[in-house]
Amino acid sequence: MKNLVILISGSGTNLQRIIDTIDNGEIRNAKVSLVVADRECYGLERAKKHNIKNTLIPRGKNFSSELAEVIPEDTDLIVLAGFLSILKPEFCEKWNGKIINIHPALLPKFGGKGMWGHHVHNAVIEAGEKESGATVHFVTSGIDEGEAILQKSFEITEDDTPETVAEKVHLIEYEIFPIAINKVLNNN
Repeated sequence: MKNLVILISGSGTNLQRIIDTIDNGEIRNAKVSLVVADRECYGLERAKKHNIKNTLIPRGKNFSSELAEVIPEDTDLIVLAGFLSILKPEFCEKWNGKIINIHPALLPKFGGKGMWGHHVHNAVIEAGEKESGATVHFVTSGIDEGEAILQKSFEITEDDTPETVAEKVHLIEYEIFPIAINKVLNNN
């Protein structure tokens, strides 16, 4: 069994999707061994409901070092699922090739500092983009600069708003996140 550590900041809908796809076999040979949140959030309740070990490490200057202390050495993959804190370069280097993130845009466009959630969708609409989507990528010390693992796009219509783009992106995240996790964990 491969061990996943999931980092969250919010309601945990992508966490729930990961749990569900492990249960149904879409993600093979894996279990969520720990959920870590950087703030009080509903995602911690989801972890508790599934009897998954979980902890809260409040954001702050020592966050990465405190996180490093709780991540088991036998962790196969660290998954950022709606996680908003920036990890220190030393942490990213230690777990190089074993940390992935999902980003609500087609990287390298609309990535980097300040590009999360509604900020991304607003920027996509304001730029007059013809498509958007989601990207699962490896995490490096550069924000949203790691190699893409999987990307999927959709066409933006003239009727789309940041809110409708967000809804479409979320559906794509649900679709591609488990595929990307399975690909990284099981090399396929």
